[in-house]
Order: sequence, then structure tokens, then C-alpha cells
Amino acid sequence: MNKMFRRTYKFAGYTSTFITFFLTAMLGVFFYVAGHQDYEFLVIFFLACYIFSFFIIQYRVEKFIYKQVKKIYNDVKLLDATTFDKKQITTDMATLTREVERFAEDKKLEIETLKDRENYRKDFMGNVSHELKTPLFTVQGYILTLLDGAMKDKSVRKKYLQRANKGVERLIYIVKDLDMITKLEIGDLSLLKEDFNIIELVQNVFDLLEMKAAKKSITLAFDHDYEDSIMVYADRERIQQVLTNLVENSIKYGKQDGTTEVSIEDLTQRKVLVRVTDNGEGIEEEHIPRLFERFYRVDKSGSRKVGGSGLGLSIVKHLVEAHNEKIYVESQFGIGSEFSFTLEKAK
Repeated sequence: MNKMFRRTYKFAGYTSTFITFFLTAMLGVFFYVAGHQDYEFLVIFFLACYIFSFFIIQYRVEKFIYKQVKKIYNDVKLLDATTFDKKQITTDMATLTREVERFAEDKKLEIETLKDRENYRKDFMGNVSHELKTPLFTVQGYILTLLDGAMKDKSVRKKYLQRANKGVERLIYIVKDLDMITKLEIGDLSLLKEDFNIIELVQNVFDLLEMKAAKKSITLAFDHDYEDSIMVYADRERIQQVLTNLVENSIKYGKQDGTTEVSIEDLTQRKVLVRVTDNGEGIEEEHIPRLFERFYRVDKSGSRKVGGSGLGLSIVKHLVEAHNEKIYVESQFGIGSEFSFTLEKAK
């Protein structure tokens, strides 16, 4: 604050000059009428009047401004008035007004940022509790049923233990994703970059998800046959995780007998663009800006019919950005979606 406010004496100087000239002129007229010609006294009077007026005006103006500014800060509750001392006051009202307005604007932005963070924290905590309580209650329900006597039936015992195990596996899945995204956000994840064939990696992802796609008769394919290898420089394991998440999402939200298509094209001399396109449900425009938020789901129902931790796309975004690359999304509701990201070509 000390750097923001400055002391000025212009107002007191100009006002004291006007008052001094006026009083000296009046006294001079009085001496002339009375027949006195004591010019030395007039000079002394002029200097004394100027000095006295200057200090009195300066003091009163500073005190007045200090009180007014203190009241402003008390009213808007942006600053503890006890931290605003007289040494910080300026008699330049234009400067003071600008600085107070600038300070108020800065504080307003800080308050809005804090509100956004608080809302984000509340949403995050609510989403975490929602994601965890479902498998927890499921496991608890099966265990309590077994403890109530169902464990005596071997067939029921085995079935319930298997279902409880699935609930535990889902908990582990969510916790692993939370751990992954925490490491990504604090920059605690090291990348092992290497040259590899992106075509081969995409094919590996297709093979991995082939059975899941077959359940909905969804075809996994390239946009055309790639006879030559396309070498990129990145962390192979992490890019496979990105592609797996994107292709798996296209299957989850894809239509029966649909298609998921991957294409790789030159973007610049040093970059390629990997596209994952489907003809599934598509995404409404209002949801697109928030797709990469943690736990954000387009499906607001409590059923969570497609499963997952709700962290997949957020992890994808962080993994791509950890490579200093960009990820994009385009979608039309009812027509399909396309996720694309850039990669550096191998040297």
C-alpha cells in the first residue's frame, strides 16, 4: 500500500498562495488608506501567512481525506482500516480515487477467484463421496447379508463374495485414478519419452478393446490403410493410456452397430494430429467446456450406467499436456464426437 499512495503538497501550496495574496493585498490597501508605508511588515506578513496557511491546510486536508478513505474501507470491508495509516494518504484526489478503485477491483477479482475455488472444492468433495459410496455400500451390503446367515449356503456365499470383490476392485480403480491425477496436477509424474510407431500402438489398443466393442457390435478401424509407419516421440505407455481412454469412451457412449475411427495426419512439419472419431450419442454444446473436469459427467443420473471413475478425460488432458501438447474436442449431439490431440514427430 505504501507504494500505491503518495503525499502531494500542490493543493495546499496553491490554496495558501491565493489566501496569502488576498490577505496581503487587503492589508496593503488598509495601510495605504491609513497612510502607513511599512513594506517590510507586509513581506513578513506575507511569509508568515503563507507558511501558516500551508501547514494548516495540508494538515486539515490530510485529516479529512484519511477519515473519508477510512470510512470507504470500512464500508466495503476490503481492508482493515487499522492498517491504513496517515503516512499513506495523498492530497491528490485523482490519484487517490484511481488507487482505491484499482485496489477494489483487485480485491473483487480475488474474492471471485476464491468463490470459484470454493465451489470447485464443494463439487469435488461431493463427487468423490458419490463415487466412493456406491461401491462401499455394495460391499457392505453383501458382507452384512453373509454375516446374517447367507454364508452357510456355499453357492450364495461364493456369488456374494465375487460381487463384493467387484465393488472392492471399483474402489481400487477410483483410488488409482485419483492418485494418478494428483501426481499429474503437482507435476510428480516423469515421462519416459522414446520413438515408437503410433500406428502399431493404435492397433494394440484396438486389440485390447476388441471384445468390449464386439458386445455392442462397434467396429474399431483406421480411416484408411497405413502402409508406412508413423514415428512419434512421446511416452509410449502414457499415450497408450490416452488412446485407451478415448477409444473406450467412444465404445461406452457409442451406438449399437456403430464405428470408432482413428486417423493420424500431418499437422505441421514437427507435429502429427491423432483423431478418435465416433458416430455415437454426441455431446450437447453446454457440456463441452467442462468435459475435462474431474468427475464431470454428461449423464447426470445417479445410475452411472456406463461405469468408470469419472476421471478418464481429466487424466487424458493432463497426460497430453504433460507432453506439452494440445487436446481438442468437437461434437454434435445425436451425430457423434471427435477427440484429437497433437504429438511430436520422431527426429
